[in-house]
Amino acid sequence: MRFRTRAFREEPEINFIPLIDVLLVILIFLIITTTYTKQAELQINLPTADASKPPDRVDQIDIAIDANGKYVVNKTGVTYSTRDALAADLKRAAGEMKDPVIVISADAQASHQSVIRVMEAAQFAGYGKVTFTIQTGKK
Repeated sequence: MRFRTRAFREEPEINFIPLIDVLLVILIFLIITTTYTKQAELQINLPTADASKPPDRVDQIDIAIDANGKYVVNKTGVTYSTRDALAADLKRAAGEMKDPVIVISADAQASHQSVIRVMEAAQFAGYGKVTFTIQTGKK
């Protein structure tokens, strides 16, 4: 009988570098091919508020926007040509007021862009206080 002496046997090694490479390729593929949901696909129902009438302020500029995109600044009709022109109308309406509150009353059918134009003009004119009027909900 022949007895063999056990030779030193090496444990098998697992090479993780190719595994990591494959996982990174899969990860990159998933990141590229994933579709994200768009906010435009969401249906949003805006709430109404049951709030009391806020106190009248002395230092406020009222801006009304109708459904057709026409602007009225302190009961004076203005036409929107540029942001600078609307900012000049806001400064003219402010007169001697230091930092007036811009109160935007937009029609429910007014475009979002019309409201953003007023907000941009207020920022360009240097007025940082902007608020919106709402229709109170019926109980």
